[in-house]
Amino acid sequence: MNRIAPRQLLLFLACLAPLLKLVLLPARLSAEVKNDLWLSALLSLAVETLAVFAAVLLAKRGLSFFELLRRAIGKWAAYLGCVLLALFFLFAAYIPLFEQKLMVQSVFYDTLPSDLLFAPFFLLSVYLCMKPLGCFGRVFDLLAPLSAAAFLFLVLFSLGEADFTALAPVGISGTGIFSGALHTTPWFLDGALLLPFLGKIDYQRGLAWKSALAHGIGGMAVLLFFALFYGIFQDISPVQFFAFSKTAKYFPAIELLGRIDYVFIYAMALAMVFTSLLPLLSAAELLKSAFGESKAKCLVYSLVLNGTIAALSSVFSFSFPAAEKLITGTLFWVFPLFAVLLPLALLPLREERRLK
Repeated sequence: MNRIAPRQLLLFLACLAPLLKLVLLPARLSAEVKNDLWLSALLSLAVETLAVFAAVLLAKRGLSFFELLRRAIGKWAAYLGCVLLALFFLFAAYIPLFEQKLMVQSVFYDTLPSDLLFAPFFLLSVYLCMKPLGCFGRVFDLLAPLSAAAFLFLVLFSLGEADFTALAPVGISGTGIFSGALHTTPWFLDGALLLPFLGKIDYQRGLAWKSALAHGIGGMAVLLFFALFYGIFQDISPVQFFAFSKTAKYFPAIELLGRIDYVFIYAMALAMVFTSLLPLLSAAELLKSAFGESKAKCLVYSLVLNGTIAALSSVFSFSFPAAEKLITGTLFWVFPLFAVLLPLALLPLREERRLK
């Protein structure tokens, strides 16, 4: 079934969407604003929740993103809008995919593995981008409870080692709090990711508010983790990459039982594999809605999208720091343009307005 149930959407927003904010973002924010990292994240999460509310509210009309644009501005402009948004998702996929690659190499291997070990990831991506959206909905059903339980245990293991007084004084970074929020916009895409799902969400009364609430709950979990992260590592937090894999290792029982936290780290990593694919999945869904969903076309969309990102993975294998600096330092403005302003700008479009 090529639909997303309300339950699946809420599980995604509360339990899975926050995961990609736990890999490199804590270290990146702490390098920029130190103990005020949670304030920068709070600003970004509040804006992102507003975009999520707007995107889900659009689903009430039962129109796809392409159809919404076609009725408002015409068919050819709608084609152009879908292609531009798909290109944005291809651009936005770079950081989450490379985060996963670097995390796997750094956390699960003692020596640097061959890039070929990451090839199955792209094979999985090619397969999933061809499948109906409902397949991902079932993945949300399975992985959301797993990721929530794993996150809960990692937090419980970390609480005893965190010194929350390190977060004071609050606001010492001043305007740097806003700068930190601006330059980390590539991690706050949830509003845009929902736009390709328009027309495939089974909208029920109040779903937009429920979605905003679910996203807010996930955001609160992210803020809690950021507080734990800085409370544990403090001055050395800017170099503590892949944060979720490190905060629980000081749990006293680990000295007796070994690294039992790896059970939950592996569970989180499994869920992250699927969430990191969402930009590519969203790009594929846009092309399907605009140009058709035959098996042959879906295969072409998937191969083109995944082939492009796989080529970038190979070409920029050792250049991620420079690329990440370019994206977050120079091109950061692209992300709020598509992830925040676009969902809000679409709200005034009237369903009754039709252009042939």
